Amino acid sequence: MKLELVHLADENSQLTLKTRENDRDRDRDRDRETEASCHLLGAGQRDCSMSPLTSFHRIAHDTFSSFLLSLDGSFLLGSEDVVNTRISLWWEQARAIVVVPFFKFLVALCLIMSVMYFVEVMYMGIVVAYVKLFKRKPEKVYKWEAMENDAECGSKSFPMVLVQIPMYNEKEVCEQSIAAACKISWPSNRIIIQVLDDSTDPASKELVRRECERWSREGVNITFEIRDNRNGYKAGALREGMKHSYVKQCDYIAIFDADFQPEPDFLHRTVPFLIHNPKLALVQGRWEFVNADQCMMTRLQEMSLSYHFTVEQQVGSSTFAFFGFNGTAGVWRISALNESGGWNDQTTVEDMDVAVRATLRGWKLLYIDDLKVKSELPCSFNALRSQQHRWTCGPANLFRKMAGQIIRSENVSLWKKLYMLYSFFFMRKVVAHILTFCFYCVILPATVLFPEVTVPKWAAFYLPALITLFIAIGKPRSVYLLAFWVLFENAMSMLRTKALVMGLFETGRVQEWVVTEKLGDGLKTKLIGQVPNEHQVRFRDRVHFLELFLGVYLLFCGCYDIIYGKNKLYLYVYLLMQSAAFFVVGFGFVGK
Repeated sequence: MKLELVHLADENSQLTLKTRENDRDRDRDRDRETEASCHLLGAGQRDCSMSPLTSFHRIAHDTFSSFLLSLDGSFLLGSEDVVNTRISLWWEQARAIVVVPFFKFLVALCLIMSVMYFVEVMYMGIVVAYVKLFKRKPEKVYKWEAMENDAECGSKSFPMVLVQIPMYNEKEVCEQSIAAACKISWPSNRIIIQVLDDSTDPASKELVRRECERWSREGVNITFEIRDNRNGYKAGALREGMKHSYVKQCDYIAIFDADFQPEPDFLHRTVPFLIHNPKLALVQGRWEFVNADQCMMTRLQEMSLSYHFTVEQQVGSSTFAFFGFNGTAGVWRISALNESGGWNDQTTVEDMDVAVRATLRGWKLLYIDDLKVKSELPCSFNALRSQQHRWTCGPANLFRKMAGQIIRSENVSLWKKLYMLYSFFFMRKVVAHILTFCFYCVILPATVLFPEVTVPKWAAFYLPALITLFIAIGKPRSVYLLAFWVLFENAMSMLRTKALVMGLFETGRVQEWVVTEKLGDGLKTKLIGQVPNEHQVRFRDRVHFLELFLGVYLLFCGCYDIIYGKNKLYLYVYLLMQSAAFFVVGFGFVGK
């Protein structure tokens, strides 16, 4: 029986070879006829080179012929070596024709984005340097005069200010935030403290109510407002708070999240800008963090946010009087807020949304870098993940919905439109995340598997190093943590890129709103192991499989580069360190 199979295989192989030889002879005859026809047409006619469609058919024909030729009867013999050889041959063909060109295209695309982002970072650096060197403080650009009691009118010369404090199950921080708001230096008859409590936890709601009653007995004009639903989340709460009758007598509205503690002179430093500059809609201060030294994760967050405020917010305010409102530590002109459509819950970034709409109405926004307001950084990794998801998905979704309105706006100059669309949204909210994840975590590691694909040293090392050093300007005291910051930001890039895709395509958890967990100022001096048990997270809730999968991929690429690598970039050092960072993040060994 075996001899018969061998004989049958030989016959099949010979028949296949003869068929292929006949096909080749027929193709050669066709080529000769084509050349003869071209010769007869004369030199004045168009070149008779093969058309793209003909070329495609020729490639498909040859590929299929090679495939049939490989089926030479060896499969009938069940030889694993021959099967492996054929599979290897097909892979090499696919690699040369499809995979390598595709990776080269991706590398070229990433190089373009790298240059674009580097130019953007350098532009912001030049603006910040100009502001610092020439001392372009807000008081020099906008009119500002200190508020004083009028001899005749007394405290009535002060405008009426509403202070809103939205809360949701935040019993750890509610007392300190309400106390800070009630201690703001402003005539007591010219300020209203409005606590908007959406808490579903009865204990939290009762604690907030008692705290409001306590300050009310001390003479503070404070109100405690609740509603029977959480529609619109924070935007819905702020919108409902504006509907109360006593709000109509107010000119300005200050907003502080539950973990923010403004200094007593906050209104004295911000409101005069709004009084003397009628085109200003918003004045916002900078965040300062009371628990920055609590753990490594909070230190790294401090570096990122310090750069955001010191550079990004200041550049937008100084050049085009536009930046994304951070949702807290700011004072709005109520007329500008109402004219812009009020609080809108179409995205999870209602603060940035209203800032964009106000700008499209012709209003200006002002950021004051030396006006600091104490706040708290999330020290739980799951809380940070939820926050970063919202901060990435929301702006991407807002970009999708507002790009058309920005282009069509008649109240905004062409240059300002370009800044909003290109610099603010496209570069910082889209390209930055895609570049970090796709280039440094996927494509660059893959180049060790494809020696034909090369990445220039300037793109792999010099540009990232310059950008990283510039980011250190935001917090010079943390320069020695730059390597850890790079690894952590890359490890978080998968989460951000996933959120970015959800926002751009409006899928998945695009409208998810998870309130960031706060632990209160009282925990800032405690060790991580001393955090109360109610905040501990089970191990299985810490594990994140996508990060672990990418960690395995980077580990494989690093080991492959050590064994087979021929480049002199020592890429395996970065790959192994980044792999370790993904494993740490994937297993949730970050934060408390």
